[in-house]
Amino acid sequence: MEIIATLNEIKARCRELKKQGKTIALVPTMGYLHAGHISLITKAKELADIVVVSRFVNPTQFAPNEDLDAYPNDPDRDHAATEKAGTDILFEPPANAMYHPDHATWVEVPELAKGLCGVTRPTHFRGVCTVVTKLFNLIQPDFACFGEKDYQQLTIIRRMVRDLNMPVEIVGCPLVRESDGLAMSSRNAYLTEEERALAPHIRKGLLLLKEKAEQGEHSAKNLHAFFAGYIKENIPMARIDYCSMVDKDNLENVETLKGSAVVAVAVYLGKARLLDNISITK
Repeated sequence: MEIIATLNEIKARCRELKKQGKTIALVPTMGYLHAGHISLITKAKELADIVVVSRFVNPTQFAPNEDLDAYPNDPDRDHAATEKAGTDILFEPPANAMYHPDHATWVEVPELAKGLCGVTRPTHFRGVCTVVTKLFNLIQPDFACFGEKDYQQLTIIRRMVRDLNMPVEIVGCPLVRESDGLAMSSRNAYLTEEERALAPHIRKGLLLLKEKAEQGEHSAKNLHAFFAGYIKENIPMARIDYCSMVDKDNLENVETLKGSAVVAVAVYLGKARLLDNISITK
């Protein structure tokens, strides 16, 4: 596995691979890899000749009061995991290389970013879109793999690529869970032992919500109230950031389930903010 840190080197290496007729799949990460990331690398290996994994904690997607400085970091662990998974190139640039001191250009999809996570993290997706665009420009991938746990992020990246005619195929990969159902996330490392034991109730609450929808409860308001009640009873120290039923393509709120939709949630538990989602059908 090659490890590249400079922008000029990654550009030159990828241009060389393209000239050789190789296809490239990119897996963007912020490091502290878990099995969900490894599943993205595995999918990328199926799609392309060369797999590039980026490892970069992007400062522009963190607000001043968020956990940039505390974000979990273990380079040696990540290097071993990416190499074992079959990564060809690991790209890990320093922040001052990716952003000049007077950086002033942003990429955003405001209509899709206004709800869900965008309510409490209003600048988050601007940072995500900007850094992903930078990675696409540097690496010129044919494919890019993103997990479905961050459903809003995946939807926004797909729209950005469509609207800007970027020559890359966005591949959504299934959410990977722990054996007890908790969605895998680097931020799960923040959970205490007690919090970790209770966190699977987020998934259990969503499954029960889906069951109620399939049994005939199609009111978003009532489904949200049911989920909130379940969480209050089973994770009393948790705080729900949002529970929203949205259109799977444009992320607009759905008040009454008429076909299919996605219920997305974010729940604060201790120092962690945990995301999950589930597809439901009338």
